[in-house]
Amino acid sequence: MLLPSAQYLFTVRGLSEVKDCLDKGLLRKVPPSREKSMNSIRMAEEWLKEAERSLSAGALNSSLLCSYLSMFHSARAILFRDGYREKSHYCIARYLEEVYAKKGLLEMKWIDLLDHYRDLRHASQYSTESFVTEEEAKSALDTAKEFLERMKRLLEAIG
Repeated sequence: MLLPSAQYLFTVRGLSEVKDCLDKGLLRKVPPSREKSMNSIRMAEEWLKEAERSLSAGALNSSLLCSYLSMFHSARAILFRDGYREKSHYCIARYLEEVYAKKGLLEMKWIDLLDHYRDLRHASQYSTESFVTEEEAKSALDTAKEFLERMKRLLEAIG
């Protein structure tokens, strides 16, 4: 179920990036699911373990990708809880920003970090000139751990 403030954002305010994501089918309304939300949190925890194993093995690109996927699934848990499904990584961040950060329920730094690591993941995965450093991989892992915990606290706060 949408928070009253989220419903307001989608229907009254007019144009927004979330509305654009909905209009383009990049966010889709689905039945709210606590089960899918918790499954997404479990996936985030598994990706976090994989990121740690990759870092320990010196697989820096893999560690960064896994850290980002942990963040992705952590954020996705919020959408499942609210009854949305993403078709765009970008739109997940816009949803969190518009529905939670702008209402003071989530600090903007988490959206900025999600965007930052989404960009790094994209460069690592698709660029022929991007190489992840050990410092970046460690930072991504630390951020993913904190991000997961923050999304769990948000889920608890919103029920």
